[in-house]
Amino acid sequence: MARIMIPHDEYLERIKKAAALAAKMNLDVLVVNSTESDYANVRYFSGFWPLFERAGVAITPAGDAAIIVGPESGKFAADRSHIDKVFVSLDYRESANPSYPEIQTSTYRDVFQALGVKGDKIRIGVCSMIDTTAVMMMGLKNSYPEAEIVDAFEIMLTLRQIKSENELACIREGLRITKLATEEVIRTLRPGVTELQMVGVAQRVIYENGAEYEGLPMYVFSEKSTSHCISRPCYRTIEKGDIVQLNLSAKVDGYSPSIGMPVCVGKMTPEKRRIVEFGLEAHEWTEKQLKAGVRAGDIATGFYQLFVDRGFKENFAYGPCHGLGLIEVEAPWMESNSDYLLQPNMTFNIDTFTMAPTFGVRWEHTVAITPDGCESLCDPIGKIIELDF
Repeated sequence: MARIMIPHDEYLERIKKAAALAAKMNLDVLVVNSTESDYANVRYFSGFWPLFERAGVAITPAGDAAIIVGPESGKFAADRSHIDKVFVSLDYRESANPSYPEIQTSTYRDVFQALGVKGDKIRIGVCSMIDTTAVMMMGLKNSYPEAEIVDAFEIMLTLRQIKSENELACIREGLRITKLATEEVIRTLRPGVTELQMVGVAQRVIYENGAEYEGLPMYVFSEKSTSHCISRPCYRTIEKGDIVQLNLSAKVDGYSPSIGMPVCVGKMTPEKRRIVEFGLEAHEWTEKQLKAGVRAGDIATGFYQLFVDRGFKENFAYGPCHGLGLIEVEAPWMESNSDYLLQPNMTFNIDTFTMAPTFGVRWEHTVAITPDGCESLCDPIGKIIELDF
């Protein structure tokens, strides 16, 4: 069976669409930057995932493109990138800050001129500013001191928020593998194991079944750590009666969906059951609201109001959904001030986190927006799990 992946032609089409949007913003060149941990923008156009060093892609309104990498990644990028033009730059070096005195590197001016960009008073769009280091920004300003540098975040949001059929296929495959890992962790979970041991179980399953990597650092938290919005598993030994939060994910050609649910190692106390059941209620409420044409902020406002009306205001942490694609959490978020309308083939994780003083629970799965509602891209979740020991 052919590997599920994004085909070469789709990368070329993405560059073409970005070029048109760059022209619409009156840009002379668009620059997108990425790190190893948040590789999405560069990988979106090139398929390249940097290691240690940073990476960037430059695109002109004419549709010419180049990938920019650190001094040690030139051959790596040439072998793995869907973009033929590869430049190495000190601005993309690793954090150890080597100077590479014997290596000839390129400046932004070298890159842009090779793409046909002329003049000094040019307009440069940068996306994303958050992933653009101070060194990169200084490099741009040193190469083009008279340039106008603008935030071009909207270009990437426009391109990435609507998924193609190939992207949806990658997400579905990631979820298929994640389900297998989730089932195996639940099967082997018991008092006396550590959180990290269970992470090892999940990692084994995803790699055995075709994932290229974890879609996120695997969440297997117990008790107090489950109250963290974001956390990491540790050496804690899981005990009988613990709430264990699972959020597992398998990456397929960069796409990183996840499945999340609480599991109790034994019977829940009444308080734990109350929080778990309300979290599931809020999760299912959110799924029923999702439909093309609905304003995202209205869903987020109703979600918060549900917490208030049901007496869980103090247990609220954040809005009901976040975008899902090349990164497990990507734009757009769904918050009370979100003015955008849902569109078909937007993909979201319904991410319902309910926080209590000593523990918390998260129900999470991936959906695609349809004209009449939403399609769950994985098998339904929602069973409250109490393991019997």
